[in-house]
Amino acid sequence: LARILDGTVFDGGRSTLLMQARSRIMQARSRSRAGRFQFSCLVSMSTTQHTQVGIIGAGPAGLVLARLLHLQGIESVVLERHTRAYIEDRVRAGVLEQGTGDLLVDSGVGERFKREAMIHEGVQFCIRGQKHRIALKELTGRTIAVYAQHEVIKDLVDARLASGAPIHFEAEAVAVDDVDTDRPTIRFQSEGQAHAVRCDFVAGCDGFHGIAREAFPEGVLRVFEKTYPFGWLGILAEAPPSNDELIYASHESGFALLSMRAPDVSRLYIQVDPDDDIANWQDDRIWEQLHLRLASQGWALAEGPVIQKGITPMRSFVSEPMQYGRFFLAGDASHIVPPTGAKGLNLAVADVRVLARALSAFYRSNRTDLLDGYSAKCLRHVWQVQRFSSWMTEMLHSAPGETAFDRRRRFAELDYVMNSRAAATSLAENYTGLPVVLD
Repeated sequence: LARILDGTVFDGGRSTLLMQARSRIMQARSRSRAGRFQFSCLVSMSTTQHTQVGIIGAGPAGLVLARLLHLQGIESVVLERHTRAYIEDRVRAGVLEQGTGDLLVDSGVGERFKREAMIHEGVQFCIRGQKHRIALKELTGRTIAVYAQHEVIKDLVDARLASGAPIHFEAEAVAVDDVDTDRPTIRFQSEGQAHAVRCDFVAGCDGFHGIAREAFPEGVLRVFEKTYPFGWLGILAEAPPSNDELIYASHESGFALLSMRAPDVSRLYIQVDPDDDIANWQDDRIWEQLHLRLASQGWALAEGPVIQKGITPMRSFVSEPMQYGRFFLAGDASHIVPPTGAKGLNLAVADVRVLARALSAFYRSNRTDLLDGYSAKCLRHVWQVQRFSSWMTEMLHSAPGETAFDRRRRFAELDYVMNSRAAATSLAENYTGLPVVLD
């Protein structure tokens, strides 16, 4: 019974009854003790266990994949090197495409999202002090939602624990072995001991700095990368948002963005040198630049205490292919986009939607064609998102050494996009999310 409860008894597709029993027992214990128990997935873990899908990383990609697989009756083990508190408190992206929000609701983890997400039907631009609005819903029929990534993580972790399916925190994957076989194995460390999970398939969802991409055989991956000559200085401020929609600003002094995380918390950014020291940016200086770059007639920026700030460099990155045999990459493990287009989380979710569909077809119908086509299908979408994110970034930011000609051309492009229905529709289609092809 203990081995069922801690998730160490697996036998490929033949452990459904054990998983069901484990889920029911854990749910009953949770209800009866009103949360007094905290279950550890490593109570009595054997040296090597087996599962259908091993998932490295409990970010959006890993947790959404685990959720989708669970709903299809497919076993998975999630390994996360950080603590639960760390991944639930780390403030990241907060703009969700409508398709991403719909997926959370449809997969049973969207109740809090429906209550708390801020739904936006448009997005605003401030170009040299002049306000413009792109009517997203009017142009596309779709909206976006502001709902912080760490809140998405909380909802997914809660659902995972409630289901009784195994998720291991402070379990650091160190290698993926036997990637050339039909039983790849994840080796990981937890509580000072070595463990292993033998899998039918492995999904590397551990981010840009994880080990998954490095586990591909030498010479398989080809990398495409661009580093931008500017970064974002971002702050969280205890101040109600000064606008009911996001504002992207392009000013002679550089880019700025007004966003929000909650009704009483604002998220704001300004363009800076990526190598600058955050110590050079006192709060007063940050607010001065925000006021300057976001200024428009009849509108005022609300200030408040700065509770978090930091400088983030910007890059575009793609490694391809996204699969090798039964080993798959998803999310930031395979690609990074500049944050201007608000695509990071959404692109990760798109990847695992495709992967979950392919794995479901394999286990239900023994189909391999969707798995074989995973990389090509995802990369087509990835490159479309890279195109849009790079275009938004270069159009809205002033690069060091920008010539007078290039600056005039860039503002002329912004003028065209803001005043052409066709161009605005193209922006809106990309911003609210291009369709994800599953079959």
